[in-house]
Amino acid sequence: MSDRTLLIYGASGHAKVIIDIVERAGRYRIVGLLDDDPQLQSEKFFGYPVLGGGERLAEESYPDHRLVIAVGDNFARREIWRRVEALRNFQYALAVHPAAQIGREVQLGEGTVVMANVAINPGTLIGRQVIINTGATVDHDCLIGDFAHISPGVHLAGNVQVGELTHLGVGTAVLPGVHIGARSLIGAGAVVIGDIPDGVIAVGVPARVIKQRSQIGPGGADDPSDHSG
Repeated sequence: MSDRTLLIYGASGHAKVIIDIVERAGRYRIVGLLDDDPQLQSEKFFGYPVLGGGERLAEESYPDHRLVIAVGDNFARREIWRRVEALRNFQYALAVHPAAQIGREVQLGEGTVVMANVAINPGTLIGRQVIINTGATVDHDCLIGDFAHISPGVHLAGNVQVGELTHLGVGTAVLPGVHIGARSLIGAGAVVIGDIPDGVIAVGVPARVIKQRSQIGPGGADDPSDHSG
């Protein structure tokens, strides 16, 4: 195991997957987790101590640790990132499962998580704090914006663009060259054959916009179809 140390922000099911990735990859040694839920603090989570809430990141006792934000909801993840940035300038680790296939000239932004059996093909650019979830495929020359979540089993053809904070539900398929806007939600199992604008919910085969995604609470979950892993 590496002597490079890592903190994980968030003690949830998503964090369990990230812990497993980090352990298998062997690039970092996990020193503990942070979570803002007082009931989780001072407890063990998946074998590691929950050291406290996010305010502990301001302490000088964490000068050299890298950080991964283990929160699946895009808007909550961005809010935590903003709070961390206001405290101090942390470096974020990449968490890439050894069973992921990363092609030539692929760029992964800071804090991005790539899970098991993912394939990302050449020329793809992925922003910061993105989740590429289990078994997803991202073909050549795609562009994935910051804080996006590509759920398990999603398949993106070549030259697809996905805007920041957008969530593609489990099993979504997107045809070549399609542009999906920022802050949108694509329901599980949708087939996207044409461009999708910013800030909408789209579902079905083919995917059709059913409403504006205008009421987004602190956790970002504004619709039952948002439960997509």
